[in-house]
Amino acid sequence: MSISEVRAAYTERAEEYISLLGSVADTHELDRELITRWAASLDGPLLDAGCGPGHWTDHLRRLGHDVEGVDLTPAFVARAAERFPAVPFRVASFDDLGVPDAGLAGILAWYSLIHLEPDRVPSALDELARCIRPGGSLLLGFFDGVSIEPFPHKVVTAYFWPPTAMAQRLEAAGFAVEEMHTRTDPGRRPHAAIMARRTS
Repeated sequence: MSISEVRAAYTERAEEYISLLGSVADTHELDRELITRWAASLDGPLLDAGCGPGHWTDHLRRLGHDVEGVDLTPAFVARAAERFPAVPFRVASFDDLGVPDAGLAGILAWYSLIHLEPDRVPSALDELARCIRPGGSLLLGFFDGVSIEPFPHKVVTAYFWPPTAMAQRLEAAGFAVEEMHTRTDPGRRPHAAIMARRTS
């Protein structure tokens, strides 16, 4: 799935996505707790990579963090800037996040790698690692599965990842996995999250 195809798919359904998933209040309590706890452990600038409607970016700002949101889709960036004018947002991709080397204390990548073909994920993780200072942290959210395989996501094709397989890719990119969480909620696809520390 090319960048332009993913961008076009989300542009077409941006307003629908925002209305359904664009509020922290509509997210799972455990996700809010995890993201809040993760951010509290960090001192320095944060990036919400693949910020979508910007609700998590604004949540981090309200917690007192210096945070910026970036997304592939200009329609999301424009609406996020309208909804949360106190937060900086810009267009960027996992090919180049536009951040100096080791410039960040942490990156939140919450369901933002799910549309990447599996063979493109390592390079995206390398870009995330480039941006995070040693000792900094990445929090990654994605769809849990028994194998790496595509499925027909409502917007555009996405991929399931076994947490152990994602952890291996993270370690290869220079991270040490600190926490892994999985959850299956009624009527929803299985969820996974990994917190990983930048080691080198």
